[in-house]
Parts: sequence; structure tokens; C-alpha cells
Amino acid sequence: MIGPACALEVVGLTKRFGGLTAVDNVSLRLASGRLNAIIGPNGAGKTTLFNLVTGELRPDDGSIRVHDLDITGLPPHKIVSAGVSRTLQIKSVFGNLTVADNVRAAVMANEKIRSFYRPLHSYTAVNRRVSDLIAEVGLYEYRERKASTLSYGDVALLELALALANRPKLLLLDEPVCGMGPEETERAVDIIRRVARNTDVVIIEHDMEVVFSIADHIVVMAQGAVLAEGSPQDISSNPHVQEAYLGAPEDED
Repeated sequence: MIGPACALEVVGLTKRFGGLTAVDNVSLRLASGRLNAIIGPNGAGKTTLFNLVTGELRPDDGSIRVHDLDITGLPPHKIVSAGVSRTLQIKSVFGNLTVADNVRAAVMANEKIRSFYRPLHSYTAVNRRVSDLIAEVGLYEYRERKASTLSYGDVALLELALALANRPKLLLLDEPVCGMGPEETERAVDIIRRVARNTDVVIIEHDMEVVFSIADHIVVMAQGAVLAEGSPQDISSNPHVQEAYLGAPEDED
């Protein structure tokens, strides 16, 4: 019997920094068509795992496949071309450009448009794509505002639009709601849910309320290795996860 399509598969993935093994023989198969989350305490190896998938780090051992394409050891730009996009914990946008110009730059880079002699309004398809992306992340009313004037939550949504400009097959979100207030978090979660209908999404997130409300499948990492994985219900009731990360329930009187 053939299993569900695979969004991301890593086998025996290992990364060492001197005497520290940050990712320790990790094997995962994250199915396509569901929203996957990776959780764990600080230092568990989550961000290092993302860095290996995106080519920012080269693995010492193991393999990485995205939608059955082996991307192990490829440079970041080739991994982007293979359909992998990512947002970062530390948000990175062009503060002196408008929201629309930030997204336009990302779209033109994805389309490999490098002509500086045509007026911007002549790029009809590009401008339509820019408008669609800005609307998709809920920033259309701010399209002409400089990025430096946006709230932290809106900057995070702008970065999401930049990541989507690549038309990714796999989207990695590193703490997408970190630093947001309750209303911003609720709005971001709704947008991520909508994005995940058409794009395979894997999130790293410390906000457990968000994780358990949004994820179909959760992987728990600890000390560089996979501690457990399963549905939100499986993870919330797992005694090893409670002890290592969620906190053991108080004894009943």
C-alpha cells in the first residue's frame, strides 16, 4: 500500500558543532496535505534542522528529500529553486521600501526579471501577482506604507508574502507568531491556515496554544533527537513529552 505523499523526509540527519551534536540521527517523514509542527525546548535542534533543510548548513550525515527530490547538500539558491521557502525568527524586510515594493522585488527575483529600463506599471502580470500576495496575507490596505512603519505582526505577515513569492511547494515558518499580541496572533493563525490549504507548511513554534490549535501533526524534539510525534491529542497525552517539555500534570488530591 502506498502511503500519503511526502512533503519533507529526512533520514539519519546529523549535524555536529565540535563536541555538540545539534541534530542527532533524526529521521522524519512529514506527509503532504497536512500542517506539520515541530516543537521542543530551546536547544532542541529545531532551527538547526530548518537550517539543514534550507542549505544554510550542510549535514554531517543523512539525507533530505522535499516532495521526493533529494536536496541534500545543495546550496540555498538551488533549494529555493526546488520550491522551498522560509521565514525567520528575526524578521528581515526592506524597511525603506513600501509593502508593495518589498513584494514586487521578491516576485521579480522569482520571475528572474532584471530589466531596470521598463516602467514598473508595464509589468502587468507581476503587479497582479504582487496585489494577490499582499491581499493573501491581509496587508492590502497597507500596500503603499513603508515597511518600517508596520507593526511587528504586520512585518511578520509581509515576510510571509515574500516567502510565498517563490511559489513554494514547502514553506518553513520559524516562530511565525513570536512577539505578537493576541489579536495579531489570531489573524496570523487564520492566514497560515489558509496558506496551508494549497502549500505544505511546517512550523516551529513555542506558543503551545497556537500549535495545538493549528497543527495536524506534531513532532517533538529534545536534545537534538525526535522524542515523539503524532496528532495533537497523542502529544498532549504523552507522558514523556509532558516530562520533557509540556510539564507533567499536577497530582490529583
